[in-house]
Amino acid sequence: MLISKVTTEEAIADVEWETLVFFMGLFVMVGALVKTGVIDEVSRALADAVSGQPLVAVMALLGISAVLSAIVDNIPYVATMSPIVGELVAAQGGTAQAESLWWSLALGADLGGNATAVGASANVVALGLAARNGTPISFWTFTRYGLVVAGLSVLLAAPYLWLRYFALA
Repeated sequence: MLISKVTTEEAIADVEWETLVFFMGLFVMVGALVKTGVIDEVSRALADAVSGQPLVAVMALLGISAVLSAIVDNIPYVATMSPIVGELVAAQGGTAQAESLWWSLALGADLGGNATAVGASANVVALGLAARNGTPISFWTFTRYGLVVAGLSVLLAAPYLWLRYFALA
């Protein structure tokens, strides 16, 4: 601000306040889930459900991550799921497929986040900028196209994970 000579009022007017408040709320919610022990309970339940079956764990994590990150922004989703994936990796006992769990989380959250306007931070920011510039894109218009893109992407990621970590490993 010192170099550009932009006034404080001009700088504050250009801040995407709705986006910032949205993310603050999401991170508060994630913090509450960690603090109350919900994350630990989910970690244990998921590890028990798929123990000894790494392919089931990978595909379940990919699918669950894709669906949930379409509903909850993928950044706080991954922050929430990291301890759960860590628990799943520990339950696998350090097998070669343990890396595939992290890839399942990354691919599921990233690709699933394309399904809705709130699924990825970039979507929220882009829609805010589009609206500010006179080209609003509704949630449902975005979702109509986003679901197709996300669905096809996740469908392509599943055989990749199977081939990379199980069939050709």
